[in-house]
Amino acid sequence: MADNLPTEFDVVVVGTGLPESIIAAACARSGQRVLHVDWRNYYGGNWASFSFSGLLSWIKENQQKTDLSDECEDWRKLILEDEEAIPLSCKDKTIQHVEDFCFGDQDSAEGVEEVGALPKLPVFGAPAAQGESPGPEKESPAAEGIPVGSQQSPAAEGIPVGSQQSPAAEGIPLGSQHSPAAEGIPLGSQQSPAVESPAEEPQSCSLAGRAAAGDGAGAAPGAGAAPSTAAGDSAPQPAQTETAPSENAAQEPKKITYSQIVREGRRFNIDLVSKLLYSRGLLIDLLIKSNVSRYAEFKNATRVLAFREGKVEQVPCSRADVFNSRQLTMVEKRMLMKFLTFCLDYEQHPEEYQDHESSTFAQFLQTRKLTPSLQHFILHSIAMVSEAESSTLQGLQATKKFLQCLGRYGNTPFLFPLYGQGEIPQCFCRLCAVFGGIYCLRHAVRCLVLDRASGRCKAIVDHFGQRISANYFIVEDSYLSESICTNVCYRQISRAVLITDQSVLNTDSEQQVSILTVPPLEPGRAAVRVIELCSSTMTCMKDSYLVHLTCPSTKTAREDLEPVVQKLFNLNTEKETENEELEKPRVLWAVYFNMRDSSGVEKSSYAGLPSNVYVCSGPDSALGNDCAVKQAETIFREMFPAEEFCPPPPNPEDIIYDEDEIEPEESGLNNSPETKPETSAEESSSEGGAAVTKEE
Repeated sequence: MADNLPTEFDVVVVGTGLPESIIAAACARSGQRVLHVDWRNYYGGNWASFSFSGLLSWIKENQQKTDLSDECEDWRKLILEDEEAIPLSCKDKTIQHVEDFCFGDQDSAEGVEEVGALPKLPVFGAPAAQGESPGPEKESPAAEGIPVGSQQSPAAEGIPVGSQQSPAAEGIPLGSQHSPAAEGIPLGSQQSPAVESPAEEPQSCSLAGRAAAGDGAGAAPGAGAAPSTAAGDSAPQPAQTETAPSENAAQEPKKITYSQIVREGRRFNIDLVSKLLYSRGLLIDLLIKSNVSRYAEFKNATRVLAFREGKVEQVPCSRADVFNSRQLTMVEKRMLMKFLTFCLDYEQHPEEYQDHESSTFAQFLQTRKLTPSLQHFILHSIAMVSEAESSTLQGLQATKKFLQCLGRYGNTPFLFPLYGQGEIPQCFCRLCAVFGGIYCLRHAVRCLVLDRASGRCKAIVDHFGQRISANYFIVEDSYLSESICTNVCYRQISRAVLITDQSVLNTDSEQQVSILTVPPLEPGRAAVRVIELCSSTMTCMKDSYLVHLTCPSTKTAREDLEPVVQKLFNLNTEKETENEELEKPRVLWAVYFNMRDSSGVEKSSYAGLPSNVYVCSGPDSALGNDCAVKQAETIFREMFPAEEFCPPPPNPEDIIYDEDEIEPEESGLNNSPETKPETSAEESSSEGGAAVTKEE
């Protein structure tokens, strides 16, 4: 019950997006008392992942734009004379222009039920939904029958969190920079990876290997204790190995109907924001340092593609790729290797680029005696920067970052988390819960309470009328009212998600994770980033692909992205398909929407916010997650300058237990991660959490 919540905390975090979740984990890890709330019934906010039915519910909610009912009409009476209320919004205005399309027989799906769907949740604000920890939250599905949290959590499928099994390959512990082709090598030994053949399936890697039993993470998100019946015969089995299709199957893809998509909806984990993780990026470093990596597993992207002269081609990235490439001449191979070698240490040769610092990177490439095809590959597929706006230095920095990330975990610089990007915020929420953080989903905050004398925020008032005090407050941007954001100028991101029947570039293996940048089709438009995910990423059903398209908005998402979709895919129904369209992948279902990009907004732009209230932005349009990590670390250091940001966890062997701690440990009353006893999965489920079991 919300009435049972403590009335005092050190930090209150409102919203469960990636930056807020990182801050909550860092604060709890440093010993602060943390309350983490969200009015939504799922973790992640705009960073979340949904099953197919969950996404349909999300689409319906954003098309209707219904507001939450105010359960406590007289909450203003709780504000004293020397205080002032700063109202917060419980209506999400960050999503606009949502349009979804089905290119199959939609009527055939009437009456079709999703396999393995769980019972529906009670309505928002019901007593059973109050004051729960993250573990029990995952125990119930979202409002339309999807599991709250990851909407396809490994634990809900009977797989221990931390060991999330891959259907294509054994997990490789992440933390030991080694070849994805090698299994079971502890991460830490920076071995140079073997070059993957394009026909190989993408390998999975666990950032810190399997989580050990008894780590005290039982009551955290990402480890939902779903009833065992959810993983019964009717539920998807992600541990099954997917075999490579025959040549005939590759030439004639299986026909997938809309009713099949609905029935297999829990096999989908559809991200609202499309990103990849740079293997040497800030987020990977933070995951390894904090040991949060043990809660997730990753696959390396297998190929980088380019769209040139109306065709999709694979881009050679590594030295081996360059010399094995059949699309480059020997002269081009030498040109490319010479330029890439220069980019790795361009700071040591300023004379090579200082005369072109005022030029764009595209203009600089023209001075390097590179062929048009090499210029295209470097600009759009390696540096992945704007042709018209990015300077020479920005292009060189982006190229160097790409090259430095090669070889750490695979043949490309990128990793993708199994079960979708929505797992990452949950991993940090779980760390926060391990160290005593309290979680309440479906828990709205009505206002911040400002003390007029000091000018600082002193408390929040929730939708039950409970007043909760704290020293610091972290608020997601979408919670701020229009009066606070009057002077803020937001950008927009155009997003599209497609379910298709085959890859944009077919090879011997269906299991490819690809990234493709499509240059602007006309002046004034932005380049479109395309990320194609296969079924072994646990984000879509077998024999289908999940395609994400992203670009900065100039118009509505459909207007920005549909021309690119028409270039790459077949949007016609089977009867209307022309011969030239037969080779293109067929779109089975699509959704377009615009998402607010609040990154880069200065705190001073928000009107009337106290000094101890910090605002976290939503997702940006960049490929990586560096912006969120930098923002989280900056806010944490402003609050607690003397504390280390997400330090490594203590070694259990080095923990010394006092005699006073032994009794509560034995009685099961101590919830601290260092002293929590090992419990069976059944015992943990009865306590509202899921145990992390040790691999045999």
